[in-house]
Amino acid sequence: MIKKEMIAMLLAGGQGSRLGVLTAGVAKPAVAFGGKYRIIDFPLSNCINSGIDTVGVLTQYQPLRLNRHIGIGIPWDLDRNNGGVTVLPPYEKSDNSEWYTGTANAIYQNLRYMESYDPDYVLILSGDHIYKMDYEVMLDFHKANNADITIATMPVPMEEASRFGVVLTDENKRITEFEEKPEHPRSNLASMGIYIFSWKTLRESLIAMKDQSNCDFGKHIIPYCHERKDRIFAYEYNGYWKDVGTLGSYWEANMELIDLIPEFNLYEEYWKIYTKNEIVAPQFVAADARVDKSIIGEGTEIYGEVYNSVIGAGVTIGKGTVIRDSIIMKETVIGENCSIEKSIVADKTVIGKDCKLGVGEYAPSTLNPKVYAFDLVTIGEGSVIPDHVSIGKNTAISGVTEAADYPDGMLPSGGAIIKEGDRV
Repeated sequence: MIKKEMIAMLLAGGQGSRLGVLTAGVAKPAVAFGGKYRIIDFPLSNCINSGIDTVGVLTQYQPLRLNRHIGIGIPWDLDRNNGGVTVLPPYEKSDNSEWYTGTANAIYQNLRYMESYDPDYVLILSGDHIYKMDYEVMLDFHKANNADITIATMPVPMEEASRFGVVLTDENKRITEFEEKPEHPRSNLASMGIYIFSWKTLRESLIAMKDQSNCDFGKHIIPYCHERKDRIFAYEYNGYWKDVGTLGSYWEANMELIDLIPEFNLYEEYWKIYTKNEIVAPQFVAADARVDKSIIGEGTEIYGEVYNSVIGAGVTIGKGTVIRDSIIMKETVIGENCSIEKSIVADKTVIGKDCKLGVGEYAPSTLNPKVYAFDLVTIGEGSVIPDHVSIGKNTAISGVTEAADYPDGMLPSGGAIIKEGDRV
């Protein structure tokens, strides 16, 4: 193997349980985003745009869709003889066999992969954030400070700081204290879960902490390195970054793409987001159809009306149907004369005619109020909704449903229909 200055290790094995039925059969990094992309496209595109041509992608939960999407890395110019993209699932070793049990444990289990490139630096990334970042600038900061570890950080509202690992720094940006999700935070400078390690520091700390249960960077590795007086610095990032870990943040991030002046711009020429492109026909908008302030994917046919929504590829929207403030993923078919408001509809769903989604008054979810909130209707991949039904807010549906599943033709707000065998 050719020696690499810096390689990236991309953690993409998370279930993303807070996305509910959207991740019942697919890993969170493989969830569709922006009508065209999948969430993992953003860190992968950041890597190649930053000149990083060697990326290990660590998968675990429901990896099939993710593996197919990544393939040999052609869309991101990562199909290389030396380096490129490598999918790294857990595997059986001679002495034991175990799943990845924490972020640092997952990296530790792939020491041999990293050693084969003898890198000077290792970039640790999460596969489920939406942002654009030039990692080369962060590496320059790391080198300039002769750092052992550099943590990408960004200011967050103080009332939200307890959700993150937060850092306190001195006037030179050296981290003096690190607190993982503190109850009473003393800083609003939050870790983004993006780290650059000097290779020697990473290797030594992973080996030293290898027996730690559920070994994690924020909870174990960073505090261990801080305790032994390693040089740890905070690289402050001030661009757009969003953890789309909840249905609310996922919906909000999609809606922000279609603002008049979007905070996160998909159309910048100098920093493109790459993805696997399907071979599909052009989109079609019928003569009496209407589309306003929306993203429409290739191959979509619109015979109704679409307002302020993100529509994926190969979707069919029937005549008389009105869609507002919604995310409709690819190859979904929606019948005639439907009304769909503030809904997230996953791939290959079929919605019958004369259906109403997002109606009625607020009610908390009876299935999981922490997941199904934000007044959203959430429908899992491959679901079927029969004709003439109404669905309230904070609802979840997964599977092939029938008219008998909707007493009086209604799923009231807060309700859920999860067919046997489907996960929530």
